[in-house]
Amino acid sequence: MNATEWINLIRTGKSAVVGLGKSNLPLIDFLLSNGARVVARDKKTRESLGELGNELEAKGVTLITGEGYLDHLEEDIIFRTPGLRPDLPAFVEALARGARLTSEMELFLELCPATVIGITGSDGKTTTTTVTGLLLEAACRKRGYGKAWVGGNIGQPLLPFVGQMSENDFAVVELSSFQLQTMRRSAHRAAITNVTPNHLNWHTDMAEYTDAKTNIYRHTPCQALVLNAENEITQTLGRSCEQPVCWFSSVRTTPADFEGLCRPQDSAVYLADGYVTLWDGKIASPLLKREEILLPGKHNLENYMTAIALCREWLTPDVIGEVASSFLGVRHRLERVRVLDGVTYYNSSIDSTPTRTAAALSALSPVRPIVICGGYDKQIPFAPLADTLYKHAKAVVLTGATADAILEALSSHSDADQNALPIYREPDFQGAVELAHRLAASGDTVLLSPACASFDAFQNFEERGDRFCAIVNSLS
Repeated sequence: MNATEWINLIRTGKSAVVGLGKSNLPLIDFLLSNGARVVARDKKTRESLGELGNELEAKGVTLITGEGYLDHLEEDIIFRTPGLRPDLPAFVEALARGARLTSEMELFLELCPATVIGITGSDGKTTTTTVTGLLLEAACRKRGYGKAWVGGNIGQPLLPFVGQMSENDFAVVELSSFQLQTMRRSAHRAAITNVTPNHLNWHTDMAEYTDAKTNIYRHTPCQALVLNAENEITQTLGRSCEQPVCWFSSVRTTPADFEGLCRPQDSAVYLADGYVTLWDGKIASPLLKREEILLPGKHNLENYMTAIALCREWLTPDVIGEVASSFLGVRHRLERVRVLDGVTYYNSSIDSTPTRTAAALSALSPVRPIVICGGYDKQIPFAPLADTLYKHAKAVVLTGATADAILEALSSHSDADQNALPIYREPDFQGAVELAHRLAASGDTVLLSPACASFDAFQNFEERGDRFCAIVNSLS
């Protein structure tokens, strides 16, 4: 459907908004402003919704709450919150009778007049999205384009602003696998930073998880794709996709290194002689000195490569250099908290997978930090984490729901040696931070890099990171 057809459907039908989360509350206001009849459904009780429930009812929203919130799902359009699986029986029954199952993000993509730049991946998508937004903001300011909007899974929902956007604007959106699961519309330009095991407590298996990621480019109007040349899954996706691919790699150093991967329509971004270099299939153009990037680590170099590849036709070297030499990073991503008695403390609470922890430790190398690990169990194997910790850590403090599983992976590792890698277990999060503090001597580094989600003890990784920072700043 086009934008006009969507608005007509909203006005003439009845809409169910399932889940009263961060993105769905602005969605309700948007629907109401377009004349929709809205039913809000949420598992919370009416009593627990409190003032929010009063406000919604005052706006004319019908509330269905509690354990039976999905009973009699009779609305014409059903907006699913990303955390709910689309194959719930109530959704399947509604689809069978002709309802349309969609989401706030899919509606935004249908209505957005701007050029949409979509970014997903198991790791690196938030920093890549932020850098992409900064690059386009600088390009708009210097070269007279429209405006760059940034949102999606990062920051604010963009649907409330869709009426302010124009064809000259850019919408840079971070997209999770939960959001992408049922997507039938893609971004104009898309990037998959990598695909590694993640969210396997929600997805049925890696095949479903990977398939969800591909919705970022499989549908109209996607015209170009950026992929990781060093990830086996993205290599496979790139060989079979219809769009031209720009491959990025921090390992390969010449166009010849991409032989066997690049098709005639493809291009590449890589590091050559200290410069991030773009090869368009014919000419190699140096764009950015590696040393200008203030963020540490190979993974952040790759984040810049992805961002540059996504919006290269709107960029100039001076725009890229301006952003790289001023951007200090996103909170909770190797965030330096303080130095106390010669010990440096880093908050990398965003590290919710073993691959993210590996990237953080690689960025700090050759320093071997005392690492605080553990959290909510996403059913991800911890053998790769054990490899990383034995290679890069000085000591490990385990906490949270996955402490035993990580301990088992460390204990069964071929390099298992308590003398080589001391391992401690402290169930309480504050106790774990204080234990790491006691273990550290002048010259050491303490790193919060959980390799797990936060939901065993915190609402999200931001709350976990804020708690770590508060504890560290209270140490004396």
